[in-house]
Amino acid sequence: MSAAFASVPKYKLNNGRDIPAIALGTFLGFDEHGMTKSQNKQLRNVILEAIDIGYRHFDTASVYETEGEIGEAVRMKIKEGVVQREDIFLTTKLWNTQHKREQVMKALQETLQKMELNYVDLYLMHWPIALNDDYTHSDVDYMETWRGMEDVQRLGLAKSIGVSNFNKEQLQRVLQEGSIKPVVIQIEIHPQIIQKELVDYAQSQDIVVMGFSPFGSLVMRYGMQFPGPKLDNPVLMEIANKYKKTTPQVVLRWLVDRNIIPIPKTTKHKRLEENINIFDFELTSEEIAMINRFDSKTRYTFPSFWQTHPHYPFESIENPIADPFVKN
Repeated sequence: MSAAFASVPKYKLNNGRDIPAIALGTFLGFDEHGMTKSQNKQLRNVILEAIDIGYRHFDTASVYETEGEIGEAVRMKIKEGVVQREDIFLTTKLWNTQHKREQVMKALQETLQKMELNYVDLYLMHWPIALNDDYTHSDVDYMETWRGMEDVQRLGLAKSIGVSNFNKEQLQRVLQEGSIKPVVIQIEIHPQIIQKELVDYAQSQDIVVMGFSPFGSLVMRYGMQFPGPKLDNPVLMEIANKYKKTTPQVVLRWLVDRNIIPIPKTTKHKRLEENINIFDFELTSEEIAMINRFDSKTRYTFPSFWQTHPHYPFESIENPIADPFVKN
């Protein structure tokens, strides 16, 4: 067991299970051909390295097409005797084209076949938005999908279930109408979208919050620099220098100090080590408030091409962008 792993705390989920307080994200982004694919087992090798460094929680989704390599890496480390299956926490997500109740189990079974594992630790509904196979809008209600999610938990294919990219009202409805309570909500959180109202509500309901895209404008997105704080921001630099950390570590710690599980993603060894080395310091309430002031309600994940869908969870914008998920 590495020192890094020994220092990663866990949260208790509302069903009594434990979840590690940081997850490695495995979405590889987009290129000119659509979803970026792992080449020559690159992602598998990153997961192998991450396990050695001390990561025990990995976040993926069926649409990322990375589940197979994650499963392979986990099985290799189990075979080496480095970990047992119960040491690893795997989060994956149901895609929008499989929202009918009877499709949910089939989708997760396909995931488990790719991973060559018997269960996932956490299965999330990726979006409240149902789509047909041709990506036209489907009228399947997300509560029907939630019944399918409950089915796979009862069968033990997923140890826990939750939601992703839901708004407060949609989460409230799942709590009111569902028979199994979600353990997690995964949403975009970084200094430019701090999501205070939704985070406070979820935590008040004993639902753990996971935050994706934790670095916000600190890193390039879609090959571009976006407005907002950068790595050399004076406010972040001052805090980082105080704790002898980097500004990305300060931002990850800001999430941890709000009891949010950050999901940083990287394929670089130095960053893998840096991102997990955030559990030996703590920000003051004043420092958290200073970072909160960067909030500009800026989303980087807003699929505006779905905004006419009745269950679109975000505010509408005037000029929707093209759908990158459509298979051309």
